[in-house]
Amino acid sequence: MALSLGEGGGGSRLRRQLESGGFAAGEYVKQLSQQSDGDRDLQEHRQRIQALSEETAQSLKRNVYQNYRQFIETAREISYLESEMYQLSHILTEQKGIMEAVTQALLLQADRDDPALGARRAAAAADPFLPLSAKDAAANEEGRQRTLTTLLEKVEGCRDLLPESPGKYLVYNGDLLEYDADHMAQIQRVHAFLMNDCLLVATALPNRRGAYRYDALYPLDGLAVVNVKDNPPMKDMFKLLMFPESRIFQAENAKIKKEWLEVLEETKRNRALSEKRRLEQEALPRPAPTPPESTNPFDEEEDEDEPSAEEEVVDLSLEWIQELPEDLDVCIAQRDFEGAVDLLDKLNEYLADKPVSQPVKELRAKVDERVRQLTDVLVFELSPDRSLRGGPRATRRAVSQLIRLGQSTKACELFLKNRAAAVHTAIRQLRIEGATLLYIHKLCHVFFTSLLETAREFETDFAGNNGCYSAFVVWARSSMRMFVDAFSKQVFDSKESLSTAAECVKVAKEHCKQLSEIGLDLTFIIHALLVKDIKGALQSYKDIIIEATKHRNSEEMWRKMNLMTPEALGKLREEMRSCGVGNFDQYTGDDCWVNLSYTVVAFTKQTMAFLEEALKLYFPELHMVLLESLVEIILVAVQHVDYSLRCEQDPEKKAFIRQNASFLYETVLPVVEKRFEEGVGKPAKQLQDLRNASRLMRVNPESTTSVV
Repeated sequence: MALSLGEGGGGSRLRRQLESGGFAAGEYVKQLSQQSDGDRDLQEHRQRIQALSEETAQSLKRNVYQNYRQFIETAREISYLESEMYQLSHILTEQKGIMEAVTQALLLQADRDDPALGARRAAAAADPFLPLSAKDAAANEEGRQRTLTTLLEKVEGCRDLLPESPGKYLVYNGDLLEYDADHMAQIQRVHAFLMNDCLLVATALPNRRGAYRYDALYPLDGLAVVNVKDNPPMKDMFKLLMFPESRIFQAENAKIKKEWLEVLEETKRNRALSEKRRLEQEALPRPAPTPPESTNPFDEEEDEDEPSAEEEVVDLSLEWIQELPEDLDVCIAQRDFEGAVDLLDKLNEYLADKPVSQPVKELRAKVDERVRQLTDVLVFELSPDRSLRGGPRATRRAVSQLIRLGQSTKACELFLKNRAAAVHTAIRQLRIEGATLLYIHKLCHVFFTSLLETAREFETDFAGNNGCYSAFVVWARSSMRMFVDAFSKQVFDSKESLSTAAECVKVAKEHCKQLSEIGLDLTFIIHALLVKDIKGALQSYKDIIIEATKHRNSEEMWRKMNLMTPEALGKLREEMRSCGVGNFDQYTGDDCWVNLSYTVVAFTKQTMAFLEEALKLYFPELHMVLLESLVEIILVAVQHVDYSLRCEQDPEKKAFIRQNASFLYETVLPVVEKRFEEGVGKPAKQLQDLRNASRLMRVNPESTTSVV
């Protein structure tokens, strides 16, 4: 048959045929039906196509998984790169403004040094840029203030925000369209009012022509303007950066956009120069006014009694003080946090013993605004949204500067939130695969290593802030709760065996003891959080043992065990020796016989195994639960032996039952008591009473388990 395929090369030919560009399913099926010898050939061909489909699906799944991991990593890097580009753009804008301000300052200094040159430059220069009056040189300051008042009467809610001052006037205004910075979707139409010291943004009121509502007010000192490259249909746009937010606006055309960019930069430069000149004038010493001569002869005596105390003038004309706000802006933009805090410390040290005059208050107000910006940047550095790949040491820089700024409480809170997010992310990224114990080893290593690193870093960063240590203890408890949730979900909720649960708890305790290296003991916390789950596991396993014992009791024939081979007998001896039964040889006979019942031997092994695993889980809160579980388990066997001894009529079987009872009372129960005392550290009176009173129990003949 033309289309018959072998197992090897046929599969590859079939794949090439199905992947060819001119493949037609209808023609292929028609041809296959005509050339097949019967239903069997069609079934075989269908199986080959099905196998090829499954192979393709598996290959596709593997490729999707690999590409998905690469996609996640790429997305993280793109997000990080985007934030870096934004910061770089802001830095370049600030550098441009600084260079223009320096150039303007040099020109003004040259004009002061050479008045003739300044006069020629002033005559050649154009009139100041005043868009509202179209460079009308006759419009004076009073007219500009009147225009500002008239326009602002149309804006609701801004009268209290813009108190009337003799130096405030309107520079430029116009309509703009605002766009969303993330999705570039149009948001609303706004009207912007640029004044000589701030920018007011207002939104249009619906159904009211020409009226606006106040939206936002931005001082020019903290405002940065960035040109947005045209990307049709998005064009004629520019961005305003006001840390920590940014807004994008679109002008009506390219000419208006250019005017906005130029007038904003020009107004910012003029504002900076006027502030500098004002500080220089305020720093100059003022001569004290000469009091008029008095003809009163008693004035001289009063003047002699009161010493003339001249108010100390704070010299703010120093170059580093005048440039301090701009230097702080540069340090913040360049992420030089240490340099910014050093400048603040230098200013505080300089003004520590100086009187608080009006110029000092104004300087403080400007500096406080930069301090808020610096604090916001440092807070953002510690936010959980930032990359967590650097570990706890990556936060040291921001934490130390916040502490120097007097924000130790906020630094502590943000540091612990950052580390909580890092620990949560590390636990969530652990893949649950393989044996439970292997996963618990990984979980404990990741969690307790992170906790230990966090504790050491906390001790380094907050060594001088003892009040923050209580916050760390609270954080450690909440982190331990998160760890126990993941631990319990994998160990106890999945119904693992008691031996596996005991090994997992043992691993967690051993890792928890590592924290004692730094004086941190969280063992009691992990005990308190695990006690409920461990109690449930002990009671569940106790119920399993009781049910298994009852089932064996119901099938009990009271016959000796025949292990058939010496190897099996030797293995049983080793098992009983590991259980603590050292005199087991006296219960063995010839030819691999054991003079004990299978039920009693199985009960002994199961009870001792339960006790060993439970002691691995033991801590004081579990004492009564473990003791009561042991008593319940032992009672089932004791009652069954006692009941069988009373009910059995055959003398031989009765003697055999007595031998099993002797083994149970005189060997097994003392071993249980001894091992319990070794593991717990104190004897169990309940077990002693149970052994001593076991022969005095009265049993209801209608039941094999009830004590009356």
